[in-house]
Amino acid sequence: MGEAGRPTAKPPARPTTLPGPAQHNAHGKKSKVVTITSGKGGVGKTTTTANLGVALARLGKKVVLIDADIGLRNLDVVMGLENRIVYDLVDIIEGRCKLRQALIKHKAFPDLYLIPAAQTRDKTAVTPADMVQLTDQLREEFDFILIDCPAGIERGFRNAIAPADMVLIVTNPEVSAVRDADRIIGLIEAENKGPGQLILNRVKADMVRRGEMLSPDDVVDILAIKIIGIVPEDENVIPASNSGVPVSLNENSRAGAAFRNIARRLNGEEVPITPLDGGGNILQRFVRFLVGSDSQ
Repeated sequence: MGEAGRPTAKPPARPTTLPGPAQHNAHGKKSKVVTITSGKGGVGKTTTTANLGVALARLGKKVVLIDADIGLRNLDVVMGLENRIVYDLVDIIEGRCKLRQALIKHKAFPDLYLIPAAQTRDKTAVTPADMVQLTDQLREEFDFILIDCPAGIERGFRNAIAPADMVLIVTNPEVSAVRDADRIIGLIEAENKGPGQLILNRVKADMVRRGEMLSPDDVVDILAIKIIGIVPEDENVIPASNSGVPVSLNENSRAGAAFRNIARRLNGEEVPITPLDGGGNILQRFVRFLVGSDSQ
């Protein structure tokens, strides 16, 4: 730890293991499995998964979300689908239903589906090999498979990471959250899935300016990974999540716009990151350095 209780910055070079090539689905398009993870709970990982799923579907992509957090099912609530669950992830794995029976189709977006987590406390019901087999089946039909990874480093983490072509790490600009994200990045690299890309969530520009919050520069220096999006603090997010209508549908929300832009980057577009204060400050310079043609 450095002065003022901040983590000590690391050298900028992490060993880079590129994700495996995305497979093609039945339509001849590349299918990509993206795992969204975090070092701790409460940083917005599930909200991020839901918003990216909706945003990708609005781009015309066929998307399935998998809630891999067995025993702590939440993604269905954020998506407004909690009353339509019949079968879940464990039912598929244990053969109690066919894959298609467990897929919940979003009524507002015909190309968006959810596989909910089981409420069982038996976290050993699913293995990494099970997840690879499941996603291999889903690749045949879907353009994007987004996995909402359990927070922390339990078995569910390995399950969610196993089939990933890309890993997104969600964190907040707080010392404890960044420290936990750093640990998760190390585990991702140990699974040969790293280093992943960063989504910095709930950033408050005024606090950054006053030095009361870690800046994006600080976080990137500490974690030494590329950033794919900065999501500003936005009072619209919590009401949207509580109502089951992801904030990415709100055209007037800054957080919604940030999620939509991250989805476009996942889809291969070159979209610059909007500075938090709209000015030509150091954030713009750091963004130009980090976000290049290979940010996707």
